[in-house]
Amino acid sequence: MSLSPRRVPRFAATALSICLLLSGCVSNPMLAPATNGPSRTPHSTWYEDVENMAEADDNAGRRAYLRERLETAGMTVVAQPFVSGKLQGENLIADVGGAENGPMLLIGAHSDRVAVGRGATDNASGSAAVLALVARLRSAPLAHHRVKVAFWDLEERGLLGARAYTEQDSEKPALYINFDVFGWGDSLWMMSRDLEHPLVASSRDAAKAQRLLISAGEHYPPSDHLAFLKAGWPAVSYSLVDAWEIPNILTVFQGEKPAEMPKVMAVIHTPNDTLVNVDDAAVAKGIDAVEAAIRAWDARTQ
Repeated sequence: MSLSPRRVPRFAATALSICLLLSGCVSNPMLAPATNGPSRTPHSTWYEDVENMAEADDNAGRRAYLRERLETAGMTVVAQPFVSGKLQGENLIADVGGAENGPMLLIGAHSDRVAVGRGATDNASGSAAVLALVARLRSAPLAHHRVKVAFWDLEERGLLGARAYTEQDSEKPALYINFDVFGWGDSLWMMSRDLEHPLVASSRDAAKAQRLLISAGEHYPPSDHLAFLKAGWPAVSYSLVDAWEIPNILTVFQGEKPAEMPKVMAVIHTPNDTLVNVDDAAVAKGIDAVEAAIRAWDARTQ
């Protein structure tokens, strides 16, 4: 998830200045203690994926892990290098399966992290959620869409990987679904500029079935979906956080001090972004909800 004002000029604070503004990021009582992480289902695949990405030495190591996971699942991974100014990056793209001649659904997340912390929440959590959906959509393909998966590089430097994809000779998806900061909470936060989109309705129903709250709308932190929207391509994004955090996160991104400091702002882009703050029991419900929403949306496609 991007916090840099270079990406969204109206945002007044960088990650560091946000922490100074809020004062006390590291000591936030909402953070899980380092010696006693949240309860979780032992050995869940999602948690193991987050753990392995968090343990990687650098962003290249995170990409190597993702490539291995996809190839082990039987997919051919295409690396798409790109250059942005003096920066070089590499996106990973793979075909998941589905309706052979159907419109393309692209599901993705950024794999890179900042130098501070281990990037467990931002964004190994989102990448691992995508891997979980890949496994399910290969096991039971969609009836009306073929699915591709993408892992973007250099999101933290300005959404550069996703932007490069839209600027290269890439296939335009019928819809791009983004995942960023999908690590804990009771609320599915969905960015959609069109509240009448069928996926919004199916997401509301699916969240209710999982006893999750849902917040859907245009106001949402910057992430890779923005590169698609700026290119005129349809896109939505999902996060999983606690409901009380959402209005406070938006207040922070307006450059103001919130009534209550959201946990996410005390985790991402700080030394707190480690495994101790993710909760795979909560995430399991979130992934179930998104999968059900996608399948219901796909079923409505004629």
